[in-house]
Amino acid sequence: MNTDPTKENLPNSPFSGRGGKFLIIRLSSIGDIVLTTPVIRCLKQQVPDAEIHFLTKEEYRGVISSNPYIDKVQVLGTSWDLMIHQLQFEQYDHIIDLHHNLRTLRIRRALKTAKAFSFNKLNIQKWLLTALKINRMPDLHIVDRYMDTVSSFGVTNDGKGLDHFFPLKDRVKDKDLPISHMFGYVGVVIGGALNTKKLPVHKLKLLCAGIEYPVLLLGGKEDFIAGEEIASTDPIKIYNACGKFSLNESADLIIRSKIIVSNDTGLMHVAAAFKKPILSVWGNTVPAFGMTPYYGNDSVKTAVSEVEGLRCRPCSKIGHDKCPKGHFKCMELQDVDKLASMVKSLL
Repeated sequence: MNTDPTKENLPNSPFSGRGGKFLIIRLSSIGDIVLTTPVIRCLKQQVPDAEIHFLTKEEYRGVISSNPYIDKVQVLGTSWDLMIHQLQFEQYDHIIDLHHNLRTLRIRRALKTAKAFSFNKLNIQKWLLTALKINRMPDLHIVDRYMDTVSSFGVTNDGKGLDHFFPLKDRVKDKDLPISHMFGYVGVVIGGALNTKKLPVHKLKLLCAGIEYPVLLLGGKEDFIAGEEIASTDPIKIYNACGKFSLNESADLIIRSKIIVSNDTGLMHVAAAFKKPILSVWGNTVPAFGMTPYYGNDSVKTAVSEVEGLRCRPCSKIGHDKCPKGHFKCMELQDVDKLASMVKSLL
């Protein structure tokens, strides 16, 4: 974790004059916001005198509130008119729209004096891949596509990867972990916004049984019951941390881990920010969307598990509450023994 990032020694930039005031927009969610952090850092460090504000939803404020490269966090609150008034008061020079939907279009139009730069979401290419299984996605990570929005300012990718900052007060106390996990563990992320991205509980039970190392389960409050069911198979080896810790505390638990096993979800990108080896398990979404663990120029051991050859996959660029076909082969056909072997190789 970069606990003392410097803002000095800014590299030369072809962008002339003062940087002005920037509003970066990414309304949600955890992983997507973490993936914007190279843009924030590079813009702040490479454009002299740049003042950077970041607009997001209230529930995601904590993801970037400790980021030292952000001068002010703006929040999409309950009152649209009040928010627009506050943003207009700031008199931004530039808007970097890394969300690019109808809501952010309304914001850009309301701040019409600011010059806007928008992220290309490649919706046509994503539709071709999900609907017709024709892959026209560029072989480019979403971070590099985000970086394109600030290229006209002379900003280039510094190759340092992702950032996730949190205050020292959110470090997990040793007494809050079982003794069996004090000297390291495999972190297994069982949570996720949509079920078709998640390994089923019965698969997770088998996977945890096959991992010859202490296991710590990560997820939100909504994952607690599933975590208890998985941990009940071996309460000494498996510790259910789901719903017991905040996002920042979960980030600290990731730092303490040896490796992370994760589906396509936000904590996977938090783990990548801390340069953790990651086994990513893919269900209805695919790595071709460009959202694999991102480390910049650093070389970190990783592994990918996906069921290839399914005609129905990917069925969505985001996910579903349940498999549209009813069989959920993209996760049900995951080879648990192979996953456990991958974990052992990463360890």
